[in-house]
Amino acid sequence: MADYGHDLLFGSFLTPTNAAPERVVALTQASEAAGLDLATFQDHPYQPSFLDTWTLLSYVAARTSRVRLAANVANLPLRPPAVLARAAASLDLLSGGRVELGIGAGGFWDAIEAMGGTRLTPGQSVTALSEAIDVIRGIWDAEDRSRLVVEGEHHRVDGAKRGPAPAHDIGIWVGALKPRMLRLVGRKADGWLPSLAYLTGLEQLSAGNAVIDEAATAAGRDPRAVRRLLNLGGQLTAERSSGLLVGPPDQWAEQLAAITLEHGVSAYILTGDDPAALAVLGQEVAPAVRELVDAERA
Repeated sequence: MADYGHDLLFGSFLTPTNAAPERVVALTQASEAAGLDLATFQDHPYQPSFLDTWTLLSYVAARTSRVRLAANVANLPLRPPAVLARAAASLDLLSGGRVELGIGAGGFWDAIEAMGGTRLTPGQSVTALSEAIDVIRGIWDAEDRSRLVVEGEHHRVDGAKRGPAPAHDIGIWVGALKPRMLRLVGRKADGWLPSLAYLTGLEQLSAGNAVIDEAATAAGRDPRAVRRLLNLGGQLTAERSSGLLVGPPDQWAEQLAAITLEHGVSAYILTGDDPAALAVLGQEVAPAVRELVDAERA
């Protein structure tokens, strides 16, 4: 049994399409109405059919009152970390502490380069993300009166003013799969955010947890400081099946509870723009998962 000590969260992973911008807002509001804890959005700044994710986050923050908001995940190569840190802290202050920071190293390098970003190798991307986390945390640490200096290969600050401090301790959740990135998560991040569709199997969660736990311990951190999240998809049906997340709400609840108990995942984010599925996740699946997990752990 794996328990990293975090409350269970459930959320939506929405497409910020500009074809019907009010639909994206309505889906965010539907996420909140369904009782979901999170509404998250893809961030592909080079995609002309998408709204800018940070502009969207700011707008939906003003159109909701409770649900927490995050990019899933922010595209670091096109969002300078010092500016991203101030944007996140500012929105967190304006929204009453409802912002989390999902962040990724980038992947579609032709498109990133076409937008003015710098193409990086996989190793350089990990280094850049590590430097960015240092910059972001330095900007947020407004009580530190020392000079903020990060002498990175890809991200540098030299005397940048600290602040503002966010309204709450914003979680930095990293989208990652490869071992070097997982070690970075263990050393510096607040959450691991993979996608089920990219996993070869659930056993990859156990393998990833082991790498993160070892790196966290080596860095003098408690592995429980790192929340384990999971983007997922599936199909809600009337009849049970042998497939993962293909079946009625009670089957989903049983399978997600099992993943929580075995792999320590404490946040599930449903991909898709179906308000009916979001309602089922929030009103039927989430309460049942919490009940099953609580009963087993008790």
